[in-house]
Amino acid sequence: MRCDHTPAWQALKAHAAQAQGFDLRAAFAADPQRALTLSQTAPHVLADLSKNHVDAATEALLQELARQTGLTAHRDAMFRGEHINTTEDRAVMHWLLRQPEGSLGGDLAEPLAQVHSTLRAMLAYAEQIRADAQITDVVNIGIGGSDLGPQMAVQALQDRGVPGKHFHFVSNVDGHELAAVLQGLQPERTLFLIASKTFSTTETMTNARSALAWFRAQGGVDVARHFAALTANGAAAAEMGMQTTFGFWDWVGGRYSLWSAIGLPLAIAIGAQGFRELLAGAHAMDRHFQTAPLEANLPVRLGLLDVWYRNFLGYTSRSMAPYHSALRRWPAYVQQLEMESNGKRVDRLGQALPYDTSPVLWGEPGTNGQHAYFQMLHQGTQVVPVEFIAVKKPTHSLQDHHELLLAHAIAQAQALMLGQADDGGHKHFPGNRPSSFFLLDELTPASLGALIALHEHRVFTSGSVWGINSFDQWGVELGKVLAKDIRSRLRTGDGAGLDASTAALLKVLTL
Repeated sequence: MRCDHTPAWQALKAHAAQAQGFDLRAAFAADPQRALTLSQTAPHVLADLSKNHVDAATEALLQELARQTGLTAHRDAMFRGEHINTTEDRAVMHWLLRQPEGSLGGDLAEPLAQVHSTLRAMLAYAEQIRADAQITDVVNIGIGGSDLGPQMAVQALQDRGVPGKHFHFVSNVDGHELAAVLQGLQPERTLFLIASKTFSTTETMTNARSALAWFRAQGGVDVARHFAALTANGAAAAEMGMQTTFGFWDWVGGRYSLWSAIGLPLAIAIGAQGFRELLAGAHAMDRHFQTAPLEANLPVRLGLLDVWYRNFLGYTSRSMAPYHSALRRWPAYVQQLEMESNGKRVDRLGQALPYDTSPVLWGEPGTNGQHAYFQMLHQGTQVVPVEFIAVKKPTHSLQDHHELLLAHAIAQAQALMLGQADDGGHKHFPGNRPSSFFLLDELTPASLGALIALHEHRVFTSGSVWGINSFDQWGVELGKVLAKDIRSRLRTGDGAGLDASTAALLKVLTL
C-alpha cells in the first residue's frame, strides 16, 4: 500500500500537529537517559540520534508505517534477486558483490560464483599494478558512480594507500580538468582506467579518447599495458586497444558500483586484503539490515527519520558535516546516492505523487563548513537537520589537532540543540535544531564499507516507504539527448525550431 493511503500516515499527520512544540532541551530534561535510549550501535558504527525531533511515540508510528507499506517484504525481495527495478526490469543486487563466496544456493549460486571469479581476477590485477614500480600514476576516467564512489573511498583510505603511487580522477567533460591532470604525467609511468558500463557515456569516452591521443602523442606505444577498461562492453574496449577488461552486470546500478570492478582504483590503493575488508564491513551491515527488528535496525530508523522530516515536519534539506578531512568527498557521494535514487515525482506505477521525496543534500568537511554556512544553520530562518561524522582514533601523530577537531564536532551539535539567549537579537541562537552524530572507532576499510552500506539501505528504506523506484535515473537522460542536437548547432548557429531562449544562447555561443 502506498504510504499516503495507510492509517499510519494519517496517524503521523496528527502526531506531527501535536509535536509542533517539541523541544530537545525539554526532552532531555524529562528523560535524562534519552542519549542512551536513542543511541544505537550497528556494525562498525555508533549512531547518536538523541538530538533529533523524535520520541518513542514518533518512532513507533514510523515503524508501523514501514509495516503497512511492506518495507520488509520489499527488502526481502531485493535480497532474493527479484526484479524490483521495475522500469528497467532488473534485479537490484549490489549487495551480492559483498556476499561471501559459496554462501548462497538456488538461482543466486551462479551469479555469486561469477562475482567472485571477477573479484579474484580484478584483485590479482590490482596486486600486479601495486608491485609494478614503473607505474607511478593511476588515472580513473569515469563519471557519476564510476567516479564518486572510488574517488571518495581512495581519499577516505589514503593513509592505507600504496607508497609511490598517485591517484587522479577525471569525470568532467570540461577539458580543463583532464588537461590539468595530464600536465604532470609521463605516459610510460601512467595507467589509465576507463570506467563505463556501456563504454558509450559521452563524458567518459570523450575523456578516454583524449587521454589515448595524448598518450600516443607523448610517445606511448603500449596501449594494452597502460589502459584497462571497467565495462560490460569488452568489444568496444578492444577496438580502442584495451586488452585488460573487468566487467560487471546490469543489476549493479552506477551509484552502487564501488563494490564491483569500478572499485579497481581503490583495490590498487589499499590492496586485495583491504578491499576484501571493505566488502566484509558492508556485508556485516547487509546482515544487520536483513535481520535486525525494525526498532533496532539502524538503516530503517534513519530512512524513517528522513520520511518524518521531509513529509511531516517539512524540512527540505539535510547537511552533512564529516569531521575528518579524508571524508571530504562524502557529501558529494551521498548526494548522488540519495538524490539520484529518490529524487522522483512518480510512484512505481508512474502515478504522480502528492507528497515530497528526496531532500536536498549538501555539506562540507568540518571545521571548514563552520566558517562557510554554519551561520545559516544556527541563526537562519530554515531548520536544517545536520549529520556529523567523527572518527575516534586519528592516523596522524600531530599533537592537539584531533582533540580540537572532536571538540568542535561535539560543540556544534551542542550549540545547535541548546542555542543561546540574547535580548539584542544579533547574538540570539534559537537552538532546538536537530542533528545526528555518527562515530567510527577508526576509519578503516571495514568501517567505511559499513558506513556506505548503511546509507545505501537507508535510501532503500525511505524510497520503499515513498513507493518509488530508487534504482532508475531517467532524469539524467533528457539533457544528454538535447546536448547532441545543440552540439551540432554550435558549429552552424542554426537556431531553427528552438525555443527563443535556447536560440539566443546559441547565437552568442556559436563557435
